[in-house]
Amino acid sequence: MVDQTSNINDLEWAKDYTKVPFRVYTDETFYRQEQELIFRGKTWSFVALEAELPEAFSYKSTFIGDVPVVVTRDANDDFHVWVNRCSHRGAEICRSRHGKSEDGAFTCVYHQWTFDASGECKGVPFRKGHQGKGGYQKDFKTSDHPLQRLRVETFAGLVFASFVEQGSSLSEFLGPEMVQGMKRVLCKPLVYLGVTRQYVNANWKLYTENTKDPYHASLLHLFHATFGVYRSTMGGGCLVGGPHGMHSLLSAYTIENEDKAEYEKGDLRSYDTGVSLADTSVLKVIPELEPVFTNHIQSIFPSMILQQIHNTLAVRQILPKGVDKFELIFHFFGYQDDTPEMQAARIRQMNLVGPAGYISMEDGEATELVQNAITGDPDHHSFMGMGKPGCDSEEDTLLTEALLRSYWRGYRQFMGRDEMKV
Repeated sequence: MVDQTSNINDLEWAKDYTKVPFRVYTDETFYRQEQELIFRGKTWSFVALEAELPEAFSYKSTFIGDVPVVVTRDANDDFHVWVNRCSHRGAEICRSRHGKSEDGAFTCVYHQWTFDASGECKGVPFRKGHQGKGGYQKDFKTSDHPLQRLRVETFAGLVFASFVEQGSSLSEFLGPEMVQGMKRVLCKPLVYLGVTRQYVNANWKLYTENTKDPYHASLLHLFHATFGVYRSTMGGGCLVGGPHGMHSLLSAYTIENEDKAEYEKGDLRSYDTGVSLADTSVLKVIPELEPVFTNHIQSIFPSMILQQIHNTLAVRQILPKGVDKFELIFHFFGYQDDTPEMQAARIRQMNLVGPAGYISMEDGEATELVQNAITGDPDHHSFMGMGKPGCDSEEDTLLTEALLRSYWRGYRQFMGRDEMKV
């Protein structure tokens, strides 16, 4: 049941979404509504790379929104996702992040109810009682007590789940533009290289905005601008996708005769030719994907980002932990046919991103700066007016906030409880 005490449509919104009320980042009621209308609503959420579950009966525990879920691979190599909550008394079943069930069973420690990889209930101790006393009624069936199971689809080595039993397919939810973009990176069988985790004291949507904001990238990140990984004067652009315009792809690439005059004037803190690296191997790029991008940042609503920065590849996962906290996970991967040289390059370039990454470490801090400043007085708004009015995708410039405006238009549709075709 959606909490009706606050309505997203009662807030002051600009018709063109150039103004977004700060209360969407601070109001506990809106956070609770997001859990039901977005994360448990008509969306698909990334939950795992197939490569994280390499064997039959492997499992991974994670979250969709604030609901704990478990991803499993069964003996037929099919993937399942179920809520990590026993159908008996609600206890957590899997208490480790990753593992493998040696016998294919998943047992709740509280009363030892047992389930298979698909979430089907297979065993209940003392179901018939003892010596004719106690136990469940004669009509009790274990098949009536499965775990709460979610719809599951896979795409190019990634596993997605949805709480909605009927609705759009994953490909329909992504849309053709996003499918094409994802296939550029997810083009071969994957191998899992590792993971980083960090907690950020900010609303989860502030990080979503960050991944849709090409304007900030060379102004916040000195490494980006100084070493030519990303500058607003490079080639590139922004593409919106999905049925509600809430997915996006931001790409950048080097161009000949780049006009760096705005940076070279010396007014921008993030461009500093006096900064150098003692070891420049982290900047060594091995050509691979076509077209050649220095950055491919693809935000898939509600909580996934597919990343290629030079040779480092990752799926970022946003896990809300409250109205003003989220966990950010970087799942790093490569391809099964990578040479030892390429795998070493990918691992070395992991230093660009993650909690202490040369590039990414500022992003968490930036979102916290916003959260700290707006929490005490949320009745104001942000301004997102850069770029062509009324334009969602701007494929020929990195100086735009069009992706943000499209995102907030779709967000209001979800949260306003308007009827949407999904």
